[in-house]
Amino acid sequence: MYSVTVRDRVMIAHSFQGEVFGPAQQLHGATYVVEAKFARGTLDPDGLVVDIGLAHEQLAAALEPLRYKNLDDLAVFEGINTTTEYLAGWIADRLVSAAVDKGLGPYSPSLASVEITLRESDVAWASCERPVA
Repeated sequence: MYSVTVRDRVMIAHSFQGEVFGPAQQLHGATYVVEAKFARGTLDPDGLVVDIGLAHEQLAAALEPLRYKNLDDLAVFEGINTTTEYLAGWIADRLVSAAVDKGLGPYSPSLASVEITLRESDVAWASCERPVA
Protein backbone atom coordinates (compact mmCIF):
# COMPACT_ATOMS: atom_id res chain seq x y z
CA MET A 1 0.00 0.00 0.00
CA TYR A 2 1.31 3.45 -0.93
CA SER A 3 0.49 6.49 1.17
CA VAL A 4 0.97 10.24 1.32
CA THR A 5 0.43 12.24 4.51
CA VAL A 6 -0.06 15.98 4.91
CA ARG A 7 -0.33 17.93 8.15
CA ASP A 8 -2.05 21.08 9.47
CA ARG A 9 -3.10 22.52 12.82
CA VAL A 10 -6.43 23.71 14.20
CA MET A 11 -7.29 25.48 17.46
CA ILE A 12 -10.76 24.86 18.91
CA ALA A 13 -12.69 25.20 22.16
CA HIS A 14 -15.39 22.83 23.42
CA SER A 15 -16.87 21.12 26.45
CA PHE A 16 -18.28 17.66 27.04
CA GLN A 17 -21.46 16.31 28.61
CA GLY A 18 -21.18 13.37 31.00
CA GLU A 19 -19.39 12.54 34.23
CA VAL A 20 -16.95 10.29 32.36
CA PHE A 21 -15.28 13.48 31.09
CA GLY A 22 -14.47 14.87 34.56
CA PRO A 23 -13.01 18.38 34.34
CA ALA A 24 -13.33 18.35 30.53
CA GLN A 25 -17.04 19.02 31.08
CA GLN A 26 -15.93 22.63 31.48
CA LEU A 27 -15.11 24.75 28.45
CA HIS A 28 -11.51 24.12 27.42
CA GLY A 29 -9.30 24.54 24.39
CA ALA A 30 -7.29 22.21 22.23
CA THR A 31 -4.72 22.71 19.52
CA TYR A 32 -4.70 19.66 17.31
CA VAL A 33 -1.98 18.65 14.92
CA VAL A 34 -4.03 17.08 12.14
CA GLU A 35 -2.55 14.47 9.81
CA ALA A 36 -4.37 13.30 6.70
CA LYS A 37 -3.06 10.05 5.22
CA PHE A 38 -4.19 9.06 1.74
CA ALA A 39 -3.59 5.46 0.61
CA ARG A 40 -3.90 3.36 -2.54
CA GLY A 41 -2.71 -0.09 -3.57
CA THR A 42 -1.11 1.04 -6.83
CA LEU A 43 0.05 4.44 -7.99
CA ASP A 44 -2.21 6.40 -10.33
CA PRO A 45 -1.27 6.89 -14.03
CA ASP A 46 0.81 9.96 -13.03
CA GLY A 47 2.80 7.90 -10.54
CA LEU A 48 1.10 9.52 -7.53
CA VAL A 49 -0.99 8.53 -4.56
CA VAL A 50 -2.57 11.98 -4.51
CA ASP A 51 -1.64 15.53 -5.52
CA ILE A 52 0.11 16.80 -2.37
CA GLY A 53 -0.77 20.43 -3.05
CA LEU A 54 -4.46 19.59 -3.41
CA ALA A 55 -4.25 17.39 -0.30
CA HIS A 56 -2.99 20.38 1.70
CA GLU A 57 -5.74 22.60 0.27
CA GLN A 58 -8.52 20.11 0.96
CA LEU A 59 -7.32 19.46 4.51
CA ALA A 60 -7.27 23.21 5.19
CA ALA A 61 -10.78 23.52 3.72
CA ALA A 62 -12.05 20.67 5.92
CA LEU A 63 -10.60 22.35 9.02
CA GLU A 64 -11.77 25.88 8.19
CA PRO A 65 -15.23 25.56 9.81
CA LEU A 66 -13.49 24.57 13.07
CA ARG A 67 -10.69 27.14 13.24
CA TYR A 68 -10.79 29.33 16.36
CA LYS A 69 -14.37 28.25 17.05
CA ASN A 70 -16.16 27.09 20.16
CA LEU A 71 -17.59 23.85 18.78
CA ASP A 72 -20.39 24.02 21.37
CA ASP A 73 -21.77 27.02 19.41
CA LEU A 74 -21.88 25.28 16.00
CA ALA A 75 -25.26 23.86 14.96
CA VAL A 76 -23.57 20.93 13.16
CA PHE A 77 -22.32 19.64 16.54
CA GLU A 78 -25.45 20.34 18.60
CA GLY A 79 -25.93 17.58 21.17
CA ILE A 80 -22.66 15.84 20.21
CA ASN A 81 -19.59 15.34 22.36
CA THR A 82 -16.90 16.52 19.98
CA THR A 83 -14.30 14.09 21.24
CA THR A 84 -11.02 13.73 19.42
CA GLU A 85 -12.26 10.45 17.98
CA TYR A 86 -15.50 12.02 16.73
CA LEU A 87 -13.69 14.95 15.13
CA ALA A 88 -11.26 12.60 13.37
CA GLY A 89 -14.23 10.87 11.73
CA TRP A 90 -15.91 14.19 10.88
CA ILE A 91 -12.78 15.45 9.11
CA ALA A 92 -12.22 12.09 7.37
CA ASP A 93 -15.75 12.20 5.96
CA ARG A 94 -15.07 15.60 4.40
CA LEU A 95 -11.85 14.40 2.78
CA VAL A 96 -13.51 11.26 1.46
CA SER A 97 -16.14 13.50 -0.15
CA ALA A 98 -13.36 15.65 -1.64
CA ALA A 99 -11.69 12.51 -3.04
CA VAL A 100 -14.91 11.23 -4.59
CA ASP A 101 -15.54 14.68 -6.14
CA LYS A 102 -11.99 14.69 -7.65
CA GLY A 103 -10.95 17.53 -5.33
CA LEU A 104 -7.67 15.72 -4.75
CA GLY A 105 -6.93 15.18 -8.43
CA PRO A 106 -8.49 13.33 -11.36
CA TYR A 107 -7.72 9.89 -9.95
CA SER A 108 -8.66 10.58 -6.33
CA PRO A 109 -11.95 8.64 -6.50
CA SER A 110 -9.83 5.47 -6.78
CA LEU A 111 -8.01 6.06 -3.49
CA ALA A 112 -8.32 3.12 -1.11
CA SER A 113 -8.69 5.14 2.09
CA VAL A 114 -8.30 8.37 3.99
CA GLU A 115 -7.05 8.29 7.57
CA ILE A 116 -7.18 11.28 9.90
CA THR A 117 -5.06 11.46 13.02
CA LEU A 118 -5.68 14.24 15.55
CA ARG A 119 -2.75 14.68 17.91
CA GLU A 120 -3.74 16.37 21.16
CA SER A 121 -0.18 16.18 22.43
CA ASP A 122 2.98 14.16 21.94
CA VAL A 123 1.52 11.41 24.13
CA ALA A 124 -2.18 11.28 23.10
CA TRP A 125 -3.95 11.07 19.74
CA ALA A 126 -6.89 9.43 17.96
CA SER A 127 -7.42 8.32 14.39
CA CYS A 128 -10.23 7.40 12.03
CA GLU A 129 -9.79 5.60 8.71
CA ARG A 130 -12.51 5.64 6.06
CA PRO A 131 -12.63 3.75 2.74
CA VAL A 132 -12.91 5.75 -0.49
CA ALA A 133 -13.15 3.29 -3.40
